[in-house]
Amino acid sequence: MADAAFRGYERAMIEIMSACVQMRFSFRRVGAMVRRYWYLLSSSWPRVLDLVYWPTVQMLMWGFLQLYVSQNAGFFARASGVFIGSVLLWDILFRGQLGFSISFLEEMYARNLCNIMMSPLRPTEFIAALTIMSLVRLSIGMIPVSLLAIAFFGFNLWSLGFALAAFFANLILTSWSVGIFVAGLLLRNGLGAESMAWTIMFLFLPLTCVYYPVAVLPGWLQHVAWLLPPTYVFEGMRALLIDHVFRGDLMIEALAFNLLLFALAAIAFAMLLRSAREHGTLLQTGE
Repeated sequence: MADAAFRGYERAMIEIMSACVQMRFSFRRVGAMVRRYWYLLSSSWPRVLDLVYWPTVQMLMWGFLQLYVSQNAGFFARASGVFIGSVLLWDILFRGQLGFSISFLEEMYARNLCNIMMSPLRPTEFIAALTIMSLVRLSIGMIPVSLLAIAFFGFNLWSLGFALAAFFANLILTSWSVGIFVAGLLLRNGLGAESMAWTIMFLFLPLTCVYYPVAVLPGWLQHVAWLLPPTYVFEGMRALLIDHVFRGDLMIEALAFNLLLFALAAIAFAMLLRSAREHGTLLQTGE
């Protein structure tokens, strides 16, 4: 009896260890997915052009508007760079989420999502690969545009230094959180939810006060705005460019909200993925 119990215990331990090995996060699998997306991106010049086109158009449009206003209003002359800074930071937020979602959508367009979910690739590894590609796409789009802002308007985003790093970290965390949630919706609802990938971030545009201070909003709406991490970033950007003060307290509060938002997005993704498996929607990626 003792030998049988010991053998049963031994088998159970082996199964547990085997399960742990299988659940181990694999950087090789993440790297394989990143390489796949990189080949897809680099082999298509329209995809690369799209990453640069819209940020350039927005930067030029708002830059020339700011140039006109600054020549006719003392306040905006003192607050030089506010419009262009807002546009560039908004593009980090929007393009970060879009870069994440587009890589995910390309798997659905290719009818490859079911194959990925049946492979050894873990959901966490899949998300890690999507976040890396989000950074790659964002870099391709934003670095040339930031250099054009210097050439056309003398606004150097990189001169913000540590403040830029704090702004970027908080904005990219928000964009990934939204991207993860949208990915869960796409898993559960198929391409019928595709419009969410393109439009959901614009719901944040009026509430995060990209182009104006929070004080402009009605009192009750200000409480809603302060629940969104990007609001702290754009308020911090205006404080830096207008008052030349870096608001570290705003960045810490934004980070706290971002960690909560990221955790909620991860939980929502796990629940939506489980629901998709139970309802068989992984095999039905159409509309």
